[in-house]
Amino acid sequence: MRVAVDRELCIGGGICEMLEPEVFELDDDIVISSVISDGLLPRDRADVVVDRCPGRAISIVEGVS
Repeated sequence: MRVAVDRELCIGGGICEMLEPEVFELDDDIVISSVISDGLLPRDRADVVVDRCPGRAISIVEGVS
């Protein structure tokens, strides 16, 4: 599944980067997370990152696997 970050909702908690460092990176200058790879994760791992995001800024892009 492809994941995306809504930069307006991101609070910079860094949980996504801690869980999936090969996919997410916290931008220290503006304290917002970014997707740094193709954003692809297995569904179970994508669900965990979405559920754990405190700002509810991460979503699964439907129709892309």
